[in-house]
Amino acid sequence: MFEQLSDRLNLTLKKLKGQARVTEENIATPLREIRMALLEADVALPVVRALIDSIKQKAIGEEVRKSLTPGQVLVRVVNDELTRLMGEKNVDLDLSTQPPAVILLAGLQGAGKTTTAAKLAKLLKERKQKKVLLVSADVYRPAAIEQLKKLASDLQIDFYPSSSSDKAVDIAKSALNEAKNRSYDVLIVDTAGRLHVDSEMMTEIQAIHQMVKPIETLFVVDSMTGQDAVNSARAFDEALPLSGVVLTKMDGDARGGAALSIRQITGKPLKFIGMGESLDALEPFHPDRITSRILGMGDVVSLVEDVERKVDQEKAQKMARKLKRGRVFNLEDFRDQIQQMENMGGIGSMLEKLPGANAAQAQLMQQQGGRQFSQITAIINSMTPLERRKPDVINGSRKRRIAKGSGTQIQDVNRLLKQFAQMQKMMKKMKNKGAMKRMMQGLGGRRGMPGGMPF
Repeated sequence: MFEQLSDRLNLTLKKLKGQARVTEENIATPLREIRMALLEADVALPVVRALIDSIKQKAIGEEVRKSLTPGQVLVRVVNDELTRLMGEKNVDLDLSTQPPAVILLAGLQGAGKTTTAAKLAKLLKERKQKKVLLVSADVYRPAAIEQLKKLASDLQIDFYPSSSSDKAVDIAKSALNEAKNRSYDVLIVDTAGRLHVDSEMMTEIQAIHQMVKPIETLFVVDSMTGQDAVNSARAFDEALPLSGVVLTKMDGDARGGAALSIRQITGKPLKFIGMGESLDALEPFHPDRITSRILGMGDVVSLVEDVERKVDQEKAQKMARKLKRGRVFNLEDFRDQIQQMENMGGIGSMLEKLPGANAAQAQLMQQQGGRQFSQITAIINSMTPLERRKPDVINGSRKRRIAKGSGTQIQDVNRLLKQFAQMQKMMKKMKNKGAMKRMMQGLGGRRGMPGGMPF
């Protein structure tokens, strides 16, 4: 996410180091390069012009403060202006109404509305403890109804049955009555998409909107369509009173221009971003945190929130107690730690949120780490319980059996055992010196990090 823009901006800002003052002369080239970086990131031209003018106005002539260089002054100005451009702070869902609060999802076909409906239901259930009902009013694509039904079942969230033979407005009306009668907190209505904006589509969704009177009308759009995402958001906003936007597939968008343009062009807040196919991969959009990531300053707050929410706290505490008692860290523990990291989105996702991380390197680590983690898990799963607890018993014949069972080579098994032995030594040293506790406290700040995480 934002890899191209992040790399270009950081390279540009480094060029101002060593100057005593930010002047019109020494800022001209960096501003020109920032402008090009934004345009290449597919940020809308009017947005780029306004942003560059604002940065220039606020940066030129500003005295370098104690211990600050012009580069740092410009970083601060760029940080403030990017954050302001995207809305300054997170705009949460407004559910302050007589239940059920209705959330209507609109958008073009292929944007990810159905998956987003399920992700949003999961988020509301787990983070806000809401009783949620899902319904699909996409009568033109029977597969969409079945898809949402399956996702609801997987998440153990109630689904209101519908059929492609029904009228979309009638489905929405019946689902709303069901939600009222059974005291649901939230009703999420998934609507039909089209390949392009057309009058028939708009007429239908306007009728649904009038029927259910949603408190939130969210436009779901694929971030990888760039400026088309912004244009379609503007078209929908003219037909519906949109309350916000959800950008999907942000994990695959190295440019991120839509995220930077949406608020300025439409005036509507970007409320959520989709960061992958996993049903956990829907994040509230925090402009300040996103800006921090773009400028290479990390997003430790989101990282700590991920740990608190996605790490199995019981397993983490059990691991901490085990290490404290001096018990040996074994391959079963190693596998559990890998699974915990995968639950947090993988090593690349974690690196991306650490200060100083390079976005391109984080993406590469994500790809390589995912393959390595899958291989390590397969190898460990091919071992017997005894071999996982006591790797020293693994001889040549056992290695051949493990390699065959995991679809790997004997050298892969040897490499894993060597890496594991090194990790055992490292964890023993860290425990003896109290370094593990200090490191976790340092990463987690005042709240701390759960014990046993393999950082």
